[in-house]
Amino acid sequence: MSFRAPLRPLALASLVANIALVVTGAAVRLTGSGLGCPTWPKCTDASYTTTAAMGVHGAIEYGNRMLSVALGVIALACFVAALWQRPRRRSLVLLSLGVLLGIPAQGVIGGITVLTHLNPWVVGLHFLLSMALIALAYALWRRTAEGDGPARPLVAAPLRVLAGLTAAVSAAVIVLGVVVTGSGPHAGDEHARRNGLNPEMISQAHADLVFLLLGLSVALWFALRAVGAPPTAVRAAAGLVAIELAQGLIGFVQYVTHLPVLLVGAHMLGACLVWVGTLAVLWSLRERPGVPAAPEPAAPPITAETADPVPAAH
Repeated sequence: MSFRAPLRPLALASLVANIALVVTGAAVRLTGSGLGCPTWPKCTDASYTTTAAMGVHGAIEYGNRMLSVALGVIALACFVAALWQRPRRRSLVLLSLGVLLGIPAQGVIGGITVLTHLNPWVVGLHFLLSMALIALAYALWRRTAEGDGPARPLVAAPLRVLAGLTAAVSAAVIVLGVVVTGSGPHAGDEHARRNGLNPEMISQAHADLVFLLLGLSVALWFALRAVGAPPTAVRAAAGLVAIELAQGLIGFVQYVTHLPVLLVGAHMLGACLVWVGTLAVLWSLRERPGVPAAPEPAAPPITAETADPVPAAH
């Protein structure tokens, strides 16, 4: 009996919840609620929950912490479902365990963020760990629909190299975006320090990388179409280009309008979607079938020695 069905929707829920955590974390920072709970692991020195005296900032920060708890529950459910699956698949157990262990690690880094009064480098690490968890959750979701046979490429090696380069630049765009955020005005609290880098110079470097990423993505899309790659691969590349264009437009508008909070929040969501789109492209370039069943041993040939003896006539 297979228990695959419950795990797949749980894995998708984990992916969505990890993206939601990034969005709510952005809300914490953009509303100036980063120190709404001024200590950790408690919200105040005397309470694990927010109080009325802490106002809306305390409620926003505490709500983000509670979402982390919900995220942990979903991750635990994924791990248990992977253990219960028959036949048990080692890859799914390890991926679900990775997501599960990442949740408390995320909580600890979040606590350090509070205790260091929103150090921008620690805040950036908090975000990058979310990107790693999104990658693990995405891999878990996709693996639930695959077999455990060896991965087989669906396109030629040069296209896989181009896709790998695109993914590397996508990751670099996200990392540099974190640095841009650490130099900008939305620190999460009016007294939080910034990383001291020139916002205009860092933003320009970030924009240059975005143009490179868009160019590579468009080239990959055209190349996949030219060689007659599987339709899923072509659609994944086209989807990535569309997400990048939307994200680039949001980034440009937010820059020229001096970073309004709603657009910055949308840009944070867009960063998650660009990352998921990048992962979708990589996944579309290979397939992993099931492990072929071992052939049953052939029945031994019937010989005079092994044949049933014929009863003697009377």
